[in-house]
Amino acid sequence: MAKRYPSDLTDAEWAVLEPLLPKPKGTGRPRKHPLREILNGIFYVLRSGCSWRMLPKDLPPWQTVYTYFRRWKLDGTWERIHTALRERTREKMGRDPTPSAAILDSQSVRTSSKGGSGATTGPSG
Repeated sequence: MAKRYPSDLTDAEWAVLEPLLPKPKGTGRPRKHPLREILNGIFYVLRSGCSWRMLPKDLPPWQTVYTYFRRWKLDGTWERIHTALRERTREKMGRDPTPSAAILDSQSVRTSSKGGSGATTGPSG
């Protein structure tokens, strides 16, 4: 398959992602569009910043691409893909696949819009 857009998956990227995607249920209509093309559509929108409705016509219809994007967000597929890719990257770096600690700083964690906890603010009046 020839790449049409810079956001299209390479064969190597597809080989990593394909096993992480949900398998067909076996019931209902067969897929009209290959999952690789669905992902190419999702990555086109994410990389270009265009709206779903502006997907080029040589990709699957925007409604189809958006439906998969949303379904995978709701069912945890994106989270599972992210976790698998993070673990793979950490292993390639010679690190433990699962991080043992997280670091938060005061600029990363928002407490409230007033700049302090509501419990420490005295009553108004």
